Amino acid sequence: MRLGLFSDVHANLPALEATLGVLNDEGVDFMLCLGDVVGYGPHPREVVQLLKQRGIVCTLGAADANLAFPFARTEREGVADETLDWTREQLTPEEVRWLRYLPVTYRLQTPYGRLRGFHGLPYQPEKRFPLAKATAELEPLFERMMSRILVTGGSHVPFHRQVGDYWLIDPGSVGMTLGGEPGADAMILTIEEDLLEVETLKIDYDIGQTVFDVQAWGLPDVVAQAIRNGGLTEDL
Repeated sequence: MRLGLFSDVHANLPALEATLGVLNDEGVDFMLCLGDVVGYGPHPREVVQLLKQRGIVCTLGAADANLAFPFARTEREGVADETLDWTREQLTPEEVRWLRYLPVTYRLQTPYGRLRGFHGLPYQPEKRFPLAKATAELEPLFERMMSRILVTGGSHVPFHRQVGDYWLIDPGSVGMTLGGEPGADAMILTIEEDLLEVETLKIDYDIGQTVFDVQAWGLPDVVAQAIRNGGLTEDL
């Protein structure tokens, strides 16, 4: 089984189109997006429509939840709330409804065992998963979730590690990587009964077009800088 894994699209259409194109060319059997479909970027409608049209399974991200459920909105630092206010003005009620019905977690049975996907922490997409936590502290979490593979989004930096007999994976960010190298992040997991291999992808796309659209819509310049640089010079 070959699983295409990506996260944190953040309304960046050229990055999403390039990512889906590469994963298609690689012949993956299934694609899973780990949330934060919208927020920050200039193409929220186009991204939602493309994911809907392609039938890509997505989990609910923190930005998605803040937009879809304003009564439960959590305040965030930087320009996150400003860009979400703008995003809300762009989306139709039908598109907001699509975000509202995204699952908080997603279960997938693989040859290696059960995979559980989510954004942030299970059932808390606004939190960050402690990726560097000690193995002895993480193993009980895998056991409680009855999963051999946990895949999470939110760090914006590709990460994977084996935790005893388990795997912990974050594919990074399609639309706003913070790993220091511009481009879209994604992963391909090759999953067999007794083997899991992780291939990390850095995908080129038309960064100039996205940066132009950020500026054309009057979105905060820090967003354009992060996309252009693959990292932050100031807080988002």
